[in-house]
Order: sequence, then C-alpha cells, then structure tokens
Amino acid sequence: MRQAGRIVAEVLAAMREEAQPGVSTAKLDAIAEEIITQYHAVPAFKGYPHNGQNDFPASICASINQEIVHGIPSSHRRLEQGDIISIDVGAIHKGFYGDAAVTLAIGDVDEETQRLLETTEGALMAGIAKAKAGTRLWNVIRAIQAHVERHGFNVLREYQGHGIGRDMHEKPDVPNYLAPRGHRPKNYPLMSGITVALEPMVVAGDWRTRVLDDGWTVVTADGKRSAHFEHTIAITDGEPEILTRL
Repeated sequence: MRQAGRIVAEVLAAMREEAQPGVSTAKLDAIAEEIITQYHAVPAFKGYPHNGQNDFPASICASINQEIVHGIPSSHRRLEQGDIISIDVGAIHKGFYGDAAVTLAIGDVDEETQRLLETTEGALMAGIAKAKAGTRLWNVIRAIQAHVERHGFNVLREYQGHGIGRDMHEKPDVPNYLAPRGHRPKNYPLMSGITVALEPMVVAGDWRTRVLDDGWTVVTADGKRSAHFEHTIAITDGEPEILTRL
C-alpha cells in the first residue's frame, strides 16, 4: 500500500504542475495514466462499475467548480483562470490500492474560494490527527465536521471516506458528518494496521447534491463551489502514516 500510495502521490504532484489555464481535463487524465502504468500499476478508477453499467471511463476524476466528485475528463473541458478543480486518483499496485485527491486553484481565485480550499485541506488534516490507535471512528468524524463548520462551510452528507486495502471501498465507512443517533455508522475502535481513506468534501453553500445525466458527475444542487481533499492513511501505534504523500 505504501507503493500504491507513492504512485498516487506522484500523479497528484504532476497534476499540480500541469493544471494550468487552457489545459484540458483529458490531457490531465492521459498524464495520470502514463505515470500509473509506467510503474506497472493499474488505474483504479478506469472501468470501475456503476450499478452494473456505465463503467467509469477514465483514470482520474476531474471535477470543476460546482462539480464535487466523479467528474469525467474530456477534451472539451479546458481549465480557465479562476477555476478550481478537484482531481481524485487511485492506483492498484500488486493487488493493493492507494487513493487520494487534491483541489487546485487555477491562477488567482476569490477570497471565499481560497478559504474553501484551505478549510477543506485543514479538515482532512484535523481528521488525520485524530486517527490514532485507541480512539474511535466518531472522534475522527467530529474533528472533520467541527473544523469545516467552524469556518462557515458545510460538509457533504451523501458521500464519504472509506476503508481501503485489497479493495477500493472497504469497511469502515467514514462519513464527514456525524448524523443524529440511530443513523450513525458503527463507532469502530481504530486499531493499528487499519487503513482508511479520509476525504472531506466541503461546499460553500448547501450540502444537497444532484447527479448529472452522465450518471457519474456529482454537483452542488445550488451551484455553489465545492472542494475535496483526500489521503489514504495507516493507523499505527503512534502517529498515523499518510501513505499518499511524497
């Protein structure tokens, strides 16, 4: 998983360099796939099934502005000055998965958008800081949600982080919102050796979403912007290990 994570981290480092005004999301996807395959790894998202049909057609999810997650790269989608783009990438190396995401500003963005990016990344790090052996899952969720709401934004309630290892999505589910009692996930104890993908998705407006006609792209219902950051981490007896960071 460390190896898979480093491949994902290298892709995201390349995305930081390549995501510029005028670049198409299809080009970013091609760059990502080239990096993944040169390590004899497999793009984890390409061909990922969706209700038994409409498999995901690309190696990255590229979601612009009000698009939250699962945006499909296209030669017709070119980045513009002032956009933000969430790039989510997964890789399979020797049967193990790595998964991470970053949201990038394309040139200068307005103050609220910059705060949105900083808050979302900060929420991810707040959750990681709590993800230690001996604590429980709800403490991680609380840390993410509290950080976001303290800064005046909202977390999505319909999409979440997850366990990860030999499969992309494993138990436990890791929401970014602690629902009322009776609707919460099991309050798992975190033990050394567990690997999870934490991924706060944060919106500038209302948390409600809708899915576009392509069957994949999730957007904010009110058209406000969204940001998404993610790391795959390993729970240890000491500090959590971020597997998708160079």
